[in-house]
Amino acid sequence: MSHPRDVLLGAQAGGVSLPVCDHYSGVEVRMRKSLQLQAEMTQEFGTCVFDVTLDCEDGAPVGGESEHAALVTELALGAAPEARVGVRVHPVDHPSFQADVATIAGQAAQRLTHIMVPKVESVADVQMAELALMRSGAKNLALHVLIESPAAVHRAFDIAAHPRVQSISFGLMDFVSAHGGAIPADGMGIQGQFTHPLVLRAKLEIASACHAHGKVPSHSVVTEFKNTDAIRMAAQKAARELGYTRMWSIHPDQIRPILEAMAPSEAQIEEASRIILAAQAAQWAPISHAGQLHDRASYRFFWQLIERAHQTGRPLPLEIQGFLTGSGIHHRPAP
Repeated sequence: MSHPRDVLLGAQAGGVSLPVCDHYSGVEVRMRKSLQLQAEMTQEFGTCVFDVTLDCEDGAPVGGESEHAALVTELALGAAPEARVGVRVHPVDHPSFQADVATIAGQAAQRLTHIMVPKVESVADVQMAELALMRSGAKNLALHVLIESPAAVHRAFDIAAHPRVQSISFGLMDFVSAHGGAIPADGMGIQGQFTHPLVLRAKLEIASACHAHGKVPSHSVVTEFKNTDAIRMAAQKAARELGYTRMWSIHPDQIRPILEAMAPSEAQIEEASRIILAAQAAQWAPISHAGQLHDRASYRFFWQLIERAHQTGRPLPLEIQGFLTGSGIHHRPAP
């Protein structure tokens, strides 16, 4: 029996699929706690529901960059086998960039999911990062990039087209600052970042560029980290209105609200499951369901919804789990 991914996604079946939450930490005690929390939640949900990105850019003390790079390398190498660990290095024009990549990717590439490069301005920066990875021996390690300026937003489609780029993140605070006061300070806050036209335009450009090239758009931070309602609202708006399928967390308390906000509802999962099972029974020919016509276009949508449910650790019907356990991944069954 053909797998839904092969039937419905075709060449896209091998595309990028990432957890919806990317959790950043840079201080040693917090990095260790983040990896422990990831292991605990992997056990709870039956799959790894968020990435941990160890941070060299903001985490490394000035003058201690090499020591910090050695620390994150040690942590990555010591992470659990099922862990998903990335590292944010310094920007390509920073004196520590080359050493970061040589140390971290050179020693721990086999344990990393990605290298995040901040302050990317153009495809030339991506090419420089790729060359550094190649020199370190990390020939297949994915690049995630952070766009933080108006000029970089202008080049988002070209950046997303680069085959080494897997995901693009939006750097909200630097983007607002780059406007020299033209965007008010509340453009960095929970309300202004969803209402100011220039900020909204930048977010939409990045999301559109990513979807045009099969890459993952990752939404910016919410600095009001103690306000779980704020992070939940931001994640919902990012996912439902702006097309983002991933979001940054900067505090452990933000992880679950992001998962919940970006996950399909129980009713959506049930509907998608019924439609996919009926489609499979019809050998993927058009069907009528609840008075509506469905064909491969809608099947594709509902299958992707099921995959997002898996990525967020939602319970799935036993019949649907059969499609998702071929690689040894386990899932929580629906109650």
